[in-house]
Amino acid sequence: MPQGNFHCGTGAGLAGRARLTYIVGMENSPSFAARFFRRAPRVNIVRLQGMIAAGGRGQLSDAGTAPLLERAFRSGKPKAMALIVNSPGGSPVQSALIGARIRRLADETGLPVHAFVEDAAASGGYWIASAADDIRCDPASIVGSIGVISAGFGLQEAIGKLGIERRVHTAGRSKSQMDPFQPENPEDIARLDTLLEQMHGVFIDHVKSRRGSKLTDETDVFDGRFWLGAEALRLGLVDGLGHAVPVLKDLYGSTVKFRTFGPRRRLISRLGLNVAQQAIAGVEEAALWARLGI
Repeated sequence: MPQGNFHCGTGAGLAGRARLTYIVGMENSPSFAARFFRRAPRVNIVRLQGMIAAGGRGQLSDAGTAPLLERAFRSGKPKAMALIVNSPGGSPVQSALIGARIRRLADETGLPVHAFVEDAAASGGYWIASAADDIRCDPASIVGSIGVISAGFGLQEAIGKLGIERRVHTAGRSKSQMDPFQPENPEDIARLDTLLEQMHGVFIDHVKSRRGSKLTDETDVFDGRFWLGAEALRLGLVDGLGHAVPVLKDLYGSTVKFRTFGPRRRLISRLGLNVAQQAIAGVEEAALWARLGI
């Protein structure tokens, strides 16, 4: 029997073999394989919303957001991270801790971080937003409030009218400073002012280190005021006006995929067993939003 390659048919068979060879050749070509197996780029999104406070009182804390941010930065080989920020502020220390964690994870993973402001990124909310590589907001978003505040009440006359006697015993003459049931002490006020100025300086240094030359030379940026989107853009507090999905599609292509990471509610919260704690937190948060007129 003759040895060699055998083909059924005549010209049609040769044409079929030619087509098969062409297809096999395309499959083996790098460009074909790259197009066929190419994965759509992915951006992981983390929502950071609410008052910033330690422990169970606040919606945002370093302890609460740490596992969320760790998962988001390392899950699914994303091309970038996006932060949806909506916060009236709160604890400066928790704001700094959250911001520092975002920068640390960004450096470890090499991922760009984009922040998008919804209703507000004010005070501590802006501290967190400025941890991103760029910030965008809605024209009606409230941005800024780079300042520090300490507020309380003077109730010494009220308890006197109620016939209540205040009894305080301390070791250390400044231990009862700023006691709301005693008249203000000028020495305590001076010391508090010094502390607030020092804390304000830390806030300013953070914003300058993150925003750099993007900021205008206007000192009003750091006087505690807040602005709407267009003015925040003019002052260099944000990099543009825009919303997350269209901006991220412009940056990473129309096929980009999104995965949103949110906090996991504790069982006790799902069962409604911490109603009193949530009510107190709600009052505090409402007061913060009210300062912004929201």
